[in-house]
Amino acid sequence: MVEKEAFITALLPLCDTVCEYDRNRGKLCVRKTDLAQAEESRWYTAEELRDLFRSGGGVAAERGGWVRYLSSGNLRSFFYGSESNESFRLRFRQGGVGYRQYDIRIDRINDSTLVISGRDTQEQELDTLTGALSRNHYQRDMCSEVYNGGVAILDMDDLKLYNDIYGHSVGDSALRVLADTVREVVGGSGSLVRYGGDEYLLLMPGVTQEAFGEVLGRLQQRLRSATVPGSESGQHPTVSIGCVIARQETIAEAVKRADRLMYRAKRTKDTVITEDTPVENEDRDKPVVLVVDDSAMNRVMLREMLAEGFTVREAEDGVSCMDQLGRYGADISLVLLDMIMPVMDGLQVLEEMNDRGYIEDIPVIMITADDSEEKIRQAYDLGVVDYIARPFDVRVVQRRVQNTVKLYARQRRLAAVMSQQMRRQERTMTIVADILSRVMGYRNGEGADHGRHVEQITGRLLQRLLERTDRYHLSRQDCRRAAVAAMFHDIGKIGVPDELLRKPGTLTPEEFEVVKQHTLIGEELLRGMRDFRGEPLVETAAEICRWHHERLDGKGYPDGLKGDEIPVTVQAVSLADAYDALVSQRSYKPAYSHGEALDMIRRGACGAFSPLLVECLQDIQPALCREIYGMQA
Repeated sequence: MVEKEAFITALLPLCDTVCEYDRNRGKLCVRKTDLAQAEESRWYTAEELRDLFRSGGGVAAERGGWVRYLSSGNLRSFFYGSESNESFRLRFRQGGVGYRQYDIRIDRINDSTLVISGRDTQEQELDTLTGALSRNHYQRDMCSEVYNGGVAILDMDDLKLYNDIYGHSVGDSALRVLADTVREVVGGSGSLVRYGGDEYLLLMPGVTQEAFGEVLGRLQQRLRSATVPGSESGQHPTVSIGCVIARQETIAEAVKRADRLMYRAKRTKDTVITEDTPVENEDRDKPVVLVVDDSAMNRVMLREMLAEGFTVREAEDGVSCMDQLGRYGADISLVLLDMIMPVMDGLQVLEEMNDRGYIEDIPVIMITADDSEEKIRQAYDLGVVDYIARPFDVRVVQRRVQNTVKLYARQRRLAAVMSQQMRRQERTMTIVADILSRVMGYRNGEGADHGRHVEQITGRLLQRLLERTDRYHLSRQDCRRAAVAAMFHDIGKIGVPDELLRKPGTLTPEEFEVVKQHTLIGEELLRGMRDFRGEPLVETAAEICRWHHERLDGKGYPDGLKGDEIPVTVQAVSLADAYDALVSQRSYKPAYSHGEALDMIRRGACGAFSPLLVECLQDIQPALCREIYGMQA
């Protein structure tokens, strides 16, 4: 065996955290840490350690699944059974989206002693210049997350001027000022990502369009009074912002919409553009083609060729073209672009479209009488999908425009289909959960509909909760996931003997202790599914399994959690479970009326529940009686 003190001494200069865990005492001694406000060389009980970590925000440990809070039971499950060296990861939820991470290693010193060491790996997650989350972190951990809330793309205006006039160091300072100002305004309610060179992505979960707009307005005001160090005139930074409200879609999908709006905002700079920002009314039944040509005659000819199948807009030069692209963005289905124009020729327009990101979403067909190989090569290099030579052939023009518009429309539809498939998968998941809950309800003697009833009541409780308060940062997706996961709340009863589950009358204290184990059995079953480790539904269901018998006053089990230590989603499941149990017949009791059940819950006859959730239950009880139980309240 390794000599303990020598081993710890060697670790101290190498790690950010070093702790010693005594398995016999069930206590942990903190030798060094920056994870929380801990006193070095002090022994902590599990409860003290839990409070210590929780004071710093949502800490979770990834080891065979997620455990949101470090409690007496799961702390032992982390460390006590460790018979060999192993590693896991602590992650801190940041502003509702994304994580901060901390890598931990456990080393077994002897039969009673474990040494836990760790180092902060957050630098891997952050942009080194601005301290925002990195683009790599976004692509790995955030972009595919189904999300509800505000999404904004912030593009710093005139960064190139900062770099050209004052130097790149001042340009870097301007980027840092912008990032710092965003964090000051948003605080812990959002996440900031360094999305590109001068672009940031801001996410604020659960926010309304109105509230999001107010935050962005405050940000603009704050920036107008900020100064960039090193700029001779005390230059004030400004941003152009495109923002949307995501509703049960991936962050990447919402970002794409926000990005298009941001480019509209860039036209006037220091502007916020939302999906509600008015645009000129137009016929939207037909795809829109923008014809860009300095010759009025050519524009008339092309308009007549395309009038039957398209809405045709016109621009007499490159400047007007960019103006319309900034104004209408992706509403334009295709650009017919003349190669030779005064002031800003076709190639220059293409360069500008690339710089602003239009070329990826809006196809361009070049119009040219100069079919030289060099010009055509340049156009293709800049993103042109095809070219049409003068003099015009009507059929060629019509067919090429139609084919290109159809191709890009098909790509957009494909993206929509993929999103629809994800929603169908969610429905399939719900059906499977329902089937399993019915089987478990029948076996447990609770009735085949118990799991389904708990799911329906939980969903309605959480919906009403969101209507009554903004205290809890829950998205509609969070509520729906909790409702589906609620159907698994008693899955752990598979490990409880039938004679106890169906016993008429009161259980003995010894029998009750056996039944209580179903909370831990259920969690273990779910967290043991290695193929689905980290899946939000599985993690939520595991939480519910373990804690659905916890009570607000700390008199529940298995961990004795109190108040907001119990996630509000789990509290809702607990209340739904108790209500359905009261109004349903069991082997050990008759069914109570719905009025009696609500009165018993109010009086605390079934344990302590959140008063606000009980009020929500009272609000929805008439609907529950009618729509779930088929009777009047």
